[in-house]
Amino acid sequence: MPAVTVSDITILARISDATTLRARRVKSITTAPQGFEGEGFPVRRAFAGVDLAELDPFIHLDQMGEVEYAPGEPKGTPWHPHRGFETVTYIIDGIFDHKDSNGGGGTITDGDTQWMTAGGGILHIETPPEHLVMSGGLFHGFQLWVNLPASRKWSPPAYQDLRANDVALLSSTDGGSLIRIIAGELDGHVGPGTTQTPITLIHATVAPGAELRLPWRKDYNALVYTMSGHGFVGDEQRPVSMGQLTVFGDGDAIVVRAANQQESRSPNLELFILGGQPIKEPVAWMGPFVMNTKAEVMQAFEDFQKGLLGSIPAIYKEDAKKPLNRTDKLSGDILDVHNAPTDLQEG
Repeated sequence: MPAVTVSDITILARISDATTLRARRVKSITTAPQGFEGEGFPVRRAFAGVDLAELDPFIHLDQMGEVEYAPGEPKGTPWHPHRGFETVTYIIDGIFDHKDSNGGGGTITDGDTQWMTAGGGILHIETPPEHLVMSGGLFHGFQLWVNLPASRKWSPPAYQDLRANDVALLSSTDGGSLIRIIAGELDGHVGPGTTQTPITLIHATVAPGAELRLPWRKDYNALVYTMSGHGFVGDEQRPVSMGQLTVFGDGDAIVVRAANQQESRSPNLELFILGGQPIKEPVAWMGPFVMNTKAEVMQAFEDFQKGLLGSIPAIYKEDAKKPLNRTDKLSGDILDVHNAPTDLQEG
């Protein structure tokens, strides 16, 4: 798990001592079900079973892999549409290519992030590069969907390319945790991602036996996904392990401790920590569209079928593994390409 590492953590700035802050209580711990996405790569649906109100302003989070592909096995997604939110793709191990109908795109690898604002509508594709398909190799990453408020759902599509060496690196007070700020702010330190919805995204590595106490904004919710390892959350010291999401309640600090003993293949506790200012607006979500009302979702499907959300760039049409579904059927690969619900979800 390379992502972003440092040879000497003691040279990094340290977060403030949060021992006097009120720890957030643990509201729930859920286990992500496993499945397959796109053309068949394995995922864990981190938010499955959690009420949308607890996740606000987030909608969807998939842990992609960790998987060791044999030659010929790496897979991606077909071209597909989005409207009404932002996708954040963070790669820990491996390589992923992105192209979209707005001209954004590129290749991301260990510790890089691609941030796409779908806004009023966009088409995109995510695939492993040809050389990785030929050779196989390790692949591990995350894709997060961040909701947009009604006032910004129709904003022009946009794209951010965040390189691994751009993330803000910090140490915990005791030096036992490496903190990578991908976006947002923590204790006065700011990550490179520009967000339309106020949020903070962090990848933290906690050494065995170390405790991480993060000062956290009171007006943000707080979610911690355990990507690997074993540990305990909250002052209640509730046990967590790989594939589990912790939802925290009110308070001033997030508390997580790594178990003293970890597995050899996961020597540390690895955490994806996120929180944001709840939008507190109605959510209507089906497939690749996240809007405020059912009528807006239906309009998005109609606009897609009319070709109003963009078109595949001509030079990439041969790359499309599957044709765009422009029939009047609201089902098939386009609808559930990201394991998104095929029935309308409202919250």
